[in-house]
Amino acid sequence: MARKKKDLEVEIVSAPIAEQAITETLEVNYMPYAMSVIISRAIPEIDGLKPAHRKLLYTMYKMGLLGGKFTKSANVVGSTMKLNPHGDSAIYETMVRLTRGNEALLHPLVESQGNFGKAYSRDMAYAASRYTEVRLEPICNELFTDINKNTVKFVDNYDGELKEPTLLPAAFPSILVNPNQGIAVGMASNICSFNLREVCEATIAYMKDETTDILSIMPAPDFSLGACIVYDKNEMRNIYETGRGSFKMRAKYRYDKSSNCIEIIEIPYSTTSEAIIGKIMELLKANKLREISDARDETDLDGFKIAIDLKRGVDPDALMLKLYKMTPLEDSFACNFNILINSVPKVMGVKEILNEWIKFRITCIRNGARFDIEQKNKRLHLLMGLKKILLDIDKAISIIRHTELDSEVVPNLMAGFGIDEVQAEYIAEIRLRNLNKEYILKNVDNIDKITAEIAELNKLLSSDRTVKSKIAKQLAEIAKKYGQDRKTELIESNELVQYNEQEHIDDYPLTIFFTKEQYLKKVPASSLRSTTSEHKLKEDDEIVLIEETSNVSELVFFSDKANVYKYKTYDMPDSKVAAMGEYLPSLLELEPGEKIIYAVVTKDFAGNMLFTFQNGKMAKVELKNYETKTNRKKLIGAYSAKSPIVDIKLIKEDTDIVIITENNRVLTVNTSLIPLKTTKSTQGVQVLRQPKNGISPAKVQFVTECEIDDPNKYVARTIPSAAKTLKSEDGQLSLI
Repeated sequence: MARKKKDLEVEIVSAPIAEQAITETLEVNYMPYAMSVIISRAIPEIDGLKPAHRKLLYTMYKMGLLGGKFTKSANVVGSTMKLNPHGDSAIYETMVRLTRGNEALLHPLVESQGNFGKAYSRDMAYAASRYTEVRLEPICNELFTDINKNTVKFVDNYDGELKEPTLLPAAFPSILVNPNQGIAVGMASNICSFNLREVCEATIAYMKDETTDILSIMPAPDFSLGACIVYDKNEMRNIYETGRGSFKMRAKYRYDKSSNCIEIIEIPYSTTSEAIIGKIMELLKANKLREISDARDETDLDGFKIAIDLKRGVDPDALMLKLYKMTPLEDSFACNFNILINSVPKVMGVKEILNEWIKFRITCIRNGARFDIEQKNKRLHLLMGLKKILLDIDKAISIIRHTELDSEVVPNLMAGFGIDEVQAEYIAEIRLRNLNKEYILKNVDNIDKITAEIAELNKLLSSDRTVKSKIAKQLAEIAKKYGQDRKTELIESNELVQYNEQEHIDDYPLTIFFTKEQYLKKVPASSLRSTTSEHKLKEDDEIVLIEETSNVSELVFFSDKANVYKYKTYDMPDSKVAAMGEYLPSLLELEPGEKIIYAVVTKDFAGNMLFTFQNGKMAKVELKNYETKTNRKKLIGAYSAKSPIVDIKLIKEDTDIVIITENNRVLTVNTSLIPLKTTKSTQGVQVLRQPKNGISPAKVQFVTECEIDDPNKYVARTIPSAAKTLKSEDGQLSLI
């Protein structure tokens, strides 16, 4: 029997939606996430490491890879997952950047065998972890100095099975020695690297005198990829003091005369070989680098190299100035010295960073000293008990020999010599062969030595000056052992020759042709004189602008969507009369459906633009308003879009114009009556007084071009003014 329809109906009860204030949502849900990213992932701490780096290095340390043999990277990655559960690929990517093979760090922390990619290439992939091998670099000895002496705090790992350090007791300011970059929530960090030897010397000098000029010791950053820093001392001092700012870097090159080729051998740290070659090829296709025939990456086992083939007769030094300006061969490094101090992010200058590191290092050394004192006191306590049995070794042997129960040996020794349980346990554990006078005297003689060492450690604990002296000594040794010469050169900014684009342009006379169907031709005068051909145009196309100019000029295009597009004449390839020319929508990258309605050719942006709108208003704006210091190609809001545009004209000076309406009325106006406006998007002023039927302007002409026999009959003395009916004796009008 079929079920009734109502039996199949299911009542859906929706759970009530709990309302929550946005402030509560941010506090309860968003803030914990944001703080986790800031504190536990993205921002480095005073030891120069992020948590992911620290977990990896500590795992390798516990695996015996500091001074040990190489092991497969996959082995390290698997072991690191006991501390870092974020997945093998994330751990391996972290390792890759720390390796010597990747060349990202000034002082690599991981010695590597195999392909680990390159910091200067975004496309060069590193090999899988099962193929590569790693171990810790010797400099890691200085990162793990006395880590087993409670110098730093240890915490449980994520499952509570292991302990891991919250920081590494770095014996040098590694936070400044290797570059570090991180993007957190609402903040970021970008720390450049400095020369190890210079950092150590600066730290020693700062500990002696806090007013010392750090800039005189470590004048600028130093990068693993070398290149050159465009050095501005005032700019660099500002970075050192505030922790923020930027500086420019330039690639190093050499010229191979035999092959007429520029070889780029070092590039700025902030760019890649692909970005450089990509930009060069883009400019080459756009006809903006006519001096170059090809560019390619020739990096091999001998090192980094980008080869740029030159055309005959090109000056390589002049070309490099142009490439510095137009490509990432000159790039900027933006500094943001944001570091976690006691779990609080803080942007600091170099002196502040050194001060925080010194405080951290003092704490490490004191913690280590306390650990040593505790261990030496324990040893001293045992030796003092051993010293007491020296008075009667036979008695000690007799007590042990005549004690029937093993559990009574320690109590009997305690009673026989007046020592405590720890001392008695130590003596009871001494092997029978060592219960001789020589052994005991040899150990007892260490009492004075250990006592002196404890006194020295207590002295260390009581004096900041003594601790700083020890830090300075360690830094001097590290600088001597691991220091290397600067890789990045400094070039004084005031000594640089800047590229002047105008000086390198081949200037010659030419003519610009612009057609109704949006084609543009740039025809040199020499080609125009020698040709007998007619212009090649599309069917029904016609030339609407012919302008004689030179190669050092600028083209300004006004579109029907109130945009202006600018183009350098010398960036456009030469054309011929018999060619179609450049199609502007493609050349200028116009918006879909957008059309150029007026073009201006200018060298000095002299003159005024006159805009006529359908509502009878006209606006007069200086052409200089469209001139920009930067090479902007598109300006929006070129004119008012509140009423449809009817006509655009360039006027060099005030002149008479004729406005013709849709119903063949005429008005002659001198443009001096139209006030000059400073805002490009101005609506202008009412020039044509419109009757109630709303007759609008249809055509605007200069008086000199007008087909009316006597346009002076229709002159307006003031504006706004009504158009007058055209008299039959003055001819016929064409609104096309």
